[in-house]
Amino acid sequence: MSANCIFCKIVAGKIPSAKVYEDADVLAFMDIGPIVKGHTLVIPKQHFDPITATPEPVLAKLVAVVKKIAQAQMNGLRAEGVNVMQMNGAAAGQVVPHIHFHVIPRFATDGHRWNWAAKQYDDPNEMKQLAATVQAALK
Repeated sequence: MSANCIFCKIVAGKIPSAKVYEDADVLAFMDIGPIVKGHTLVIPKQHFDPITATPEPVLAKLVAVVKKIAQAQMNGLRAEGVNVMQMNGAAAGQVVPHIHFHVIPRFATDGHRWNWAAKQYDDPNEMKQLAATVQAALK
C-alpha cells in the first residue's frame, strides 16, 4: 500500500467506492468521473505502477477480471461494445499512479467520440527504423 494513493485508500476502505467485483487480489469499482455511465476501474489491491513494474502474474489476474467486467457490461448493461484502456505516466494521461484498467461500456447512442487524430510516418523507412529500435530494445 502507498499512503498517499487514492486507490490504496479505496482498497483499505478509507474512501468509499461502488464496488463491482472483488477477490483476494483485485478490486473493480465504478469510476467517479465516467466517460460513459458504467465506466469501471480494475485495480490490483497491491500498489504497483507503472505497467512495466507490475509482475506478470498480477497483470494476468487484472486482465482476467477486465474480461469478466467487459462481459458483465455487455450482458447486464446491454453494452454494444466495450473500450479497455490502460495509461502509464502523465504524458499518457494517467492521473492516479496505481496501475489500473478502464473498462468502458459503449453504446451507439452514447455520444462519446474519441479525439483520435491519426498521424503519418514521413516515409516507410521511418516506420521500419522505429520498429527496429523497439525490436532491439526487446532483447
